[in-house]
Amino acid sequence: MDAARRRLRLSDSHVSVLGLLVEEEQIPEELFQARAELREAGILEADDKIAADLYPLVTTLMEPRVIAQVEMSRPQGVTQSGAIIGNDFIFTHENWPGEAESEYVPAEPETLVWALARMVDLHRDFTDGVDSDEVIISTMGAFDDLVARMESGQYERPEVAAEGTDAPLRLAEVLSQLNCMWRMTVAWQGAGAPGNGLAVSALAVWDCGVEGYWLRELPAEPVADGQVDHSSELRVRRTSAKELWQLITDLLPDGSQLASAQ
Repeated sequence: MDAARRRLRLSDSHVSVLGLLVEEEQIPEELFQARAELREAGILEADDKIAADLYPLVTTLMEPRVIAQVEMSRPQGVTQSGAIIGNDFIFTHENWPGEAESEYVPAEPETLVWALARMVDLHRDFTDGVDSDEVIISTMGAFDDLVARMESGQYERPEVAAEGTDAPLRLAEVLSQLNCMWRMTVAWQGAGAPGNGLAVSALAVWDCGVEGYWLRELPAEPVADGQVDHSSELRVRRTSAKELWQLITDLLPDGSQLASAQ
């Protein structure tokens, strides 16, 4: 805990312990180690009372109004980051590859889009004057086969990889420059939805270095379990950092879309 900057490094187990303590429930044995770590860090007192400095974070985690999740896949593995928006506070959290803990820091409403954009390393395009409306169409099966072939560790020219997987050459050229793929999902209790049901918005993007950014239009996000198979159409469109900034902004609900606070 960095009290001066209101920063904390917490794992999912630590968050689970805090939630159980707030609900005044017993801590199961498998979370004893996490509780001991919280005590050692000064986040919990000896009697398991939560430090006062954690009040904003704990109340936000327990009663979120909006949850943003950022999943980034890259050669180092998958990281999970995001933001939690409560009635009074906003916190962002970022994960480091291979680490169990995430860093939680407070944020202001005006900086939220900037924080989400930074989580996916949104940056100026490397090249100018490109066809920002270029579209590639294939199937998810061809895409999966192409990615698996490229991840095998044996370098192949894009034309060879494309021929071996029955994928479009242009798809192989773009994926040969892949830095990472990321998916951003925002969920909230929607106003006017039956039973104040969950509303979700999402987008999926490829960051392909000198080949630029590509927005996956099909399968369209959010994708439900079982909705996509090998025969599903894949359609990606070349886009720009400027458009992605606007799309990230549009993911977040405005006040009229939120259900009333309970």
